[in-house]
Amino acid sequence: MTEEKNFKAGFVALVGRPNVGKSTLMNNLLGTKLSIVSPKPQTTRMRILGVKHDKDAQIIFLDTPGVQKGKDILTKTVVESAVSSMEEADVIAMIIEADKGWTKEDEQIVENYLRDIDKPVILVINKIDRLKDKRMLLPLIEESQSKFDFKEIVPISAIKGENLGKLIEVLKRYIPESPPLFPEDQITDLPLKFFIAEIIREKVFKNTKKEIPYSTAVEVESLEEGKVNKDLLIIRAVIYVEKDNHKGIIIGKKGQMLKKIGKEAREELEFLLGKKIHLELWVKVKHRWKEDIRLLKVLGYQYIS
Repeated sequence: MTEEKNFKAGFVALVGRPNVGKSTLMNNLLGTKLSIVSPKPQTTRMRILGVKHDKDAQIIFLDTPGVQKGKDILTKTVVESAVSSMEEADVIAMIIEADKGWTKEDEQIVENYLRDIDKPVILVINKIDRLKDKRMLLPLIEESQSKFDFKEIVPISAIKGENLGKLIEVLKRYIPESPPLFPEDQITDLPLKFFIAEIIREKVFKNTKKEIPYSTAVEVESLEEGKVNKDLLIIRAVIYVEKDNHKGIIIGKKGQMLKKIGKEAREELEFLLGKKIHLELWVKVKHRWKEDIRLLKVLGYQYIS
């Protein structure tokens, strides 16, 4: 464990509307994949914790779900997760997109969640790689200064890794002095079952594209070592959908889509976990599962009414 004077450790909540690049940013800051990534809304559904270890600081990132409107229990749970992460954090990093500028949804996040908050807020302008002319950043920075009293504004490209070192140095200025809060070999508090379920869900999103909405969930029913080969991990998981036709799409003709989803998930899990994987997948229809509080809890979504 690091024992250094003036060491800093603190929580940083990554906040923004859906698909601004929060998960890509955290994955690239940590140098490993914790949050799944897709262009669909509600890809991240609950707070994902990731620990960045530096010689003089430990930054605990909280990748929050995109803040959005919705009436079903799942969406309310997603928003509650984002809000609780902001309350837990020492610093908030709000993320907007350079190529889109300030949207109505961005402004609503400031007004509804940040305006009365008593902690430092850093603005991160992501996706600067999409700008044809970097001089377009200057008016966006000036506009941003009029929106809120941001402590600092940092333009970055999460996907290209541009200016991430600068962002880390800025965040270190605002987290408190503290001994490390996590062991040096720990980078997350995710349960293994949740992590596996997220990887499978990502492959569903990737391969079904626009045919399947965000209302897909994955439950890992069992996880066990091989009886003979202890380096073999046997995983049995269920993919839940809300409609019968969605089940057919995920299974595909002669089961080919489900086989492809399983193959890609297995290969990535083998790489990330360093073990051989035997993955069994089933698809079940669960009508209105987003309103089923019991199932939401099983899936790891803790609803606070």
